[in-house]
Amino acid sequence: MNDQAQRRRAGKWLILSALVVLVDQLTKSYITSHYGEFEFTTVLPVLDITRMHNVGAAFSFLAGASGWQRWLFIALAVGVSIAIVVWLLRLPLSKVLLAAGLSLVLGGAVGNAIDRIRLGHVIDFIHFHWDRAYFPAFNIADSAITVGAALLLLDALFDPQSTDKGTSTDKGTNVKA
Repeated sequence: MNDQAQRRRAGKWLILSALVVLVDQLTKSYITSHYGEFEFTTVLPVLDITRMHNVGAAFSFLAGASGWQRWLFIALAVGVSIAIVVWLLRLPLSKVLLAAGLSLVLGGAVGNAIDRIRLGHVIDFIHFHWDRAYFPAFNIADSAITVGAALLLLDALFDPQSTDKGTSTDKGTNVKA
């Protein structure tokens, strides 16, 4: 496949990433315009829509730090995003599951990075609970990252091309390369 065709194909996957960013930012915009922080609406007995601000990472990791974590998470998102775009540009056509997973992770990383750059925190609003046991709140970007990571795992587990190809024969015996 020539470079132009590969870029065109990667561009199609980048559209998925852009859609994740768009839906993520639109839902966060709706939440910030209709809810004050910690205001909530009960949707189901186990689900609330609750506006929360997360200055940490997943599960509020490093939320109690003094502010440096914002720049660390922005730098990580930028670095990971660049690596994913390069990876997508080089992927063979057959790696659909891998490309979908990478695209979702990319969209989620960019969506949350936009919040960190603009606001200094991430807007979370989907809040599951069971009685008084609460799962950490999350958003569309977090969901895309989670589904994308699951697709990456599935690709690693089930893609026949990712099985052990590091063997070569040397006088009839398999030797690891």
